[in-house]
Amino acid sequence: MAEVGSSETERDGRAAGYGSMQRSELETLAVAAIREHRQLVAADQVVYDEWLRASDDPSISSSVLQTLQDEYLARQKRSEAQQEELSEILDALGYVPDVALESGE
Repeated sequence: MAEVGSSETERDGRAAGYGSMQRSELETLAVAAIREHRQLVAADQVVYDEWLRASDDPSISSSVLQTLQDEYLARQKRSEAQQEELSEILDALGYVPDVALESGE
């Protein structure tokens, strides 16, 4: 029998918790999570672009390149976790609410 990992148990617990929330609370939470996701994606893109620029610059040391790569990969893991949470919220809500683009997006 497969053992359930703590992250899977935690995820199932959160999903069950979202299911008990009022629709208006879920929608507010979903809108906030969508905005957070957009911000994370934009910030991740900045780090990725810097990593690409540094990769093309022969004067940049390999340790700086490694630091940029590590930062980008860490950001991707955080974004993935946030995306999973957003998905759980949207699953509980049953639809994706309209979220207007903010200035700068």
